[in-house]
Amino acid sequence: MASHSISRRKALALLASATCWQAQAQSNATPLRLMVPFTPGTGIDLIARTLGPRLSQRLNRPVVVENRAGASGNIGTEAVVRAAPDGSTLLVSVNTLVMNRSLYPQLNFDPVTDLEPVSQTSWGQLLLVTHPQSGMKTATDLVQTARQRPGQINYASPGVGTPHHLSMEMFKNTAKLFLVHIPYRGTGPAVTDLLGGQVDTMFLPIHVALPHIRSGRLIALAIGSNKRNPLLPDLPTLAEQRLGDVNVDMWFGIFAPKGTPPDMVQMLNREINQLLLGDEVKKAFLSQGMDPRGSTPQEFAQLVQRDAERWARVVKEQGIKAE
Repeated sequence: MASHSISRRKALALLASATCWQAQAQSNATPLRLMVPFTPGTGIDLIARTLGPRLSQRLNRPVVVENRAGASGNIGTEAVVRAAPDGSTLLVSVNTLVMNRSLYPQLNFDPVTDLEPVSQTSWGQLLLVTHPQSGMKTATDLVQTARQRPGQINYASPGVGTPHHLSMEMFKNTAKLFLVHIPYRGTGPAVTDLLGGQVDTMFLPIHVALPHIRSGRLIALAIGSNKRNPLLPDLPTLAEQRLGDVNVDMWFGIFAPKGTPPDMVQMLNREINQLLLGDEVKKAFLSQGMDPRGSTPQEFAQLVQRDAERWARVVKEQGIKAE
């Protein structure tokens, strides 16, 4: 009788184990979506496509990258806000996220409080650039020219509310300049007109500007950071040119829908931070001018909150309105 009872208990245990394994297998078979709220080829897209396959290996689960662009990143972001908080959908984003909070106060969601910060992934730097025909060689030249010809110097951006736009507005505010903003629908058209001399200057991410700088089609005037970049070690910061402490470094990171269980957030954080330590990931990021940088969820949440407040001040002081 006892042996029958033991056998029955073993059978139940095996059944429970098999059921658990089956549930885990089904969970692992469900693809994890990395939502990129911008077009392919952006720095955010690079992060997602670099981490995606490696995250798939670590989690033993398919990982797919989905680009859902539009409305300055708000469409893809809202898709993650509305997704089930079960770890199957994550947002890969940049500090545009917090800029949008001030620029679009009528959003149906709060990009700061309606997402769970999982981990920062990297820092990116912006370069202040011009075309060779402008005759400007440094950011000091730009400031002097703009002061001599107020309202005659213009700058491009991929659109209102992008880091390129608000970074220039911060620089304008700090240096007390009057530059005319020419917004474009995306980075490509803006760069095309900058190369052609139709616009005078703009801030560009290093990975976008660098090929044109090396070919001589763009001139780097300064780096909008508190430190130089190894890819352009001779390029001084704006502060080094005595033009104000203008640090417009962009953070990149990963978020989950609000309500995602803390243990799941911690697990994802741990796996992402391990990937960021790998040589292949470091090489991929650094080659694009991005500095790999992990964090705890709490550290990332604090960074996001601080940055939201900082850019809210810029938007208010410069009277910037979304189109």
